[in-house]
Amino acid sequence: MHAAKIYTVPQQLPLQAAPILKWAGGKTQLLPILEQNFPEALLSGQVDTYIEPFVGGAALFFHLASHYDIKKAYLFDINPELILLYNTLKLHPDALIRHLDSIEKQFLPLDDSKRRDFFEAVRNHYNTTRQENSETAHPLRAAQTIFLNRTCFNGLFRVNSRGGFNVPFGRYTNPRILFEDKLRAASAALQIADIRLADFSLVGDIANRNTFIYYDPPYRPISQTAQFTAYSKEAFDDKEQRRLSTLYRAIHARGASQLLSNSDPTNYINDPFFDVLYEGFSILRVDASRRINSKATSRGVVREILIKNYA
Repeated sequence: MHAAKIYTVPQQLPLQAAPILKWAGGKTQLLPILEQNFPEALLSGQVDTYIEPFVGGAALFFHLASHYDIKKAYLFDINPELILLYNTLKLHPDALIRHLDSIEKQFLPLDDSKRRDFFEAVRNHYNTTRQENSETAHPLRAAQTIFLNRTCFNGLFRVNSRGGFNVPFGRYTNPRILFEDKLRAASAALQIADIRLADFSLVGDIANRNTFIYYDPPYRPISQTAQFTAYSKEAFDDKEQRRLSTLYRAIHARGASQLLSNSDPTNYINDPFFDVLYEGFSILRVDASRRINSKATSRGVVREILIKNYA
């Protein structure tokens, strides 16, 4: 008589943290290339602090928090809604999830016309009730940010000169508004993060030899029609790009590992803007997908640059 085989059901692995927003210029697609260019100090465990001063969708932070032994992270942005959202998700995930559940249950049963009305009502409330302190938590407003992001046209986050969210309704058939497991995984990752509404220059107060910094600023336009830099009401022009390069050189002198991404001006014309600005550092050109153009036929692969201050 043969002994019965005993089958064990493998435990489900915890969900790895990943971006919770659709974000123009998000780095999820570029992660394999970024990882190929991580500093040896990170791979060998010498880095214990990560800084991301243009946090956006936070794709690289969530990847590092899931796969590397990072003890502390600093996440900055000048977009107050992002900072409010991430602080809320870090501190009050249950309340945020309850609000999203309520919004989803109200929105999804509606027909297209009533969905548009619902969206515009939320957007109007969102724009007329802005919070003065974005570094505190506000579950309802954070839920509205996610809802608008998930249901607006192309999943953009764009504001006008007054800071008002101005993206129109997106008409998705079955948009996913509540994704509880993903939110909880992101909340768990954010427990190591100090999340601040701050200019990128704050990096200068924190960086040291045991730090890895990833800069993903608003990209410099590569053509006259590629002007989407309005993640916040403040413009990020060439003057700001130069100010960032000055900080990059100052932090390099401290021994911190730095990686920076931006558009490649040589895609269409012979413009060595970044080659001059970051002369002396390693400049790599990589292919990346652009998906924010309103015309699908205008989306595709373009070159971007990676600049690093290590081998």
